[in-house]
Amino acid sequence: MSYDLIVIGSGPGGYTGAIRAAQLGLKTAVVEKDKSLGGTCLNVGCIPSKALLDSSEHYHFAKEEMSVHGVKTSSVSLDLKTMMGRKSKIVKELTGGIQYLFKKNKIDRFEGVGSFLSPNKVQVKNGSDTQVIEGKNIMIATGSVPNSLPNIPLDGKRIISSTEALSLDKLPKKLLIVGGGYIGLEMASVWSRLGTEVIVLEYADRLCPMMDQELSKNLFKVLQKQKIKFLLESAVQKVNVTKSGAELFYKDKNDKTLSLKGDYVLLAVGRQPYVQNLGLKKAGIQTDKQGFIPVDKHWRTKTHSHIFAIGDVIGGTMLAHKAEEEGVAVAEVIAGQAGHVNYETVPSVIYTWPEVASVGKTEEELKTKGVKYKSGKFPFTANGRAKALGSTEGFVKVLADNNTDQILGVHILGPRASDMIAEAVVAMEFGASSEDLARSFHAHPTLSEVMREAALNVDKRARQI
Repeated sequence: MSYDLIVIGSGPGGYTGAIRAAQLGLKTAVVEKDKSLGGTCLNVGCIPSKALLDSSEHYHFAKEEMSVHGVKTSSVSLDLKTMMGRKSKIVKELTGGIQYLFKKNKIDRFEGVGSFLSPNKVQVKNGSDTQVIEGKNIMIATGSVPNSLPNIPLDGKRIISSTEALSLDKLPKKLLIVGGGYIGLEMASVWSRLGTEVIVLEYADRLCPMMDQELSKNLFKVLQKQKIKFLLESAVQKVNVTKSGAELFYKDKNDKTLSLKGDYVLLAVGRQPYVQNLGLKKAGIQTDKQGFIPVDKHWRTKTHSHIFAIGDVIGGTMLAHKAEEEGVAVAEVIAGQAGHVNYETVPSVIYTWPEVASVGKTEEELKTKGVKYKSGKFPFTANGRAKALGSTEGFVKVLADNNTDQILGVHILGPRASDMIAEAVVAMEFGASSEDLARSFHAHPTLSEVMREAALNVDKRARQI
């Protein structure tokens, strides 16, 4: 069976790229090893984590904050089984939606492990059944898997990844999280809100080391108020599994060895490209030292111009929406169009509460590059809508070029930052200045007014403070 495009992997990059290819008239097939479509993001990542984050927010609000709004209840209790069931229902609906889109766009789906037999042939192995399909073009979109540590292998029982942390059937009394990045902080938020004692150990001297430092510092303070405990500058040494849990040993900043006991140890130390069993050698494709597949500016592998790779498997920012844009761009390149991804405007979000969202350069990056810039900041405490919501922690910061006023970066800590960042992305995509943002209407009262005030404050013209 021959296709214009074979996509290996049905995550956000794979299925979005496949749909775009089909829209452009390319005969398209997708190979997926799992029974459900959607990859890590829809099945055990982005979607289930957000479902639990929202549910845990509701629980915490009902238990701790609802009475302030004049809504009183006699008691609030946790039904973890129902919460997990709701999460699974959302996942099933969304993965089923992708199946529908495949049928609608006449995309052939092959269930099984896909691997190269040659630069144009892909073998699909599902148990004892094997099929071989041929493609004029092939796109590798196999994503990534959780990292472990050299001396601490994941066992899926007591030493777990985010996959298992999203499906625990009992509320842990104590959860130890290794890694203070976005996955670790989101999982910490979920289980802490539900009543688990959470301790996060981070090797660096601050959370999310690549984040704007001012944002990181303030996020740390906010999460501490939520009773999440942090041990910074802590180097985890080993974990001993016991009958009832696990004991973690670490060295603190003074090189003193200490230990902690918990029900589970969650490793949230990043992700690595998933290239196992792909048969890359048979296609003449090599990976770099980290296991990523090198590609050119059109996402073509170095060995073959008709074999492309996108998403987590090529490195860079490992985010679902980045993979989506690359998948679409590859489909358009194959169809003879000018596929393009602007990596300067890829937003990143951490779905704690308040949320964190950023796009563009941090202050530290601008200083390192010697770029002269000006900064405008505005707090949510002065915003009417934030006060009405009862969520006033955080701020918006706008960074603009000192000479041209072009927006170089926007950083938000605050309610619904994940939605607010889209305005900054669009502004930067069009090369907007802080003046453009400052002179644009923002409905009152809305959270987005904080964005406008921060833009106004780049030239010290904020009107609310």
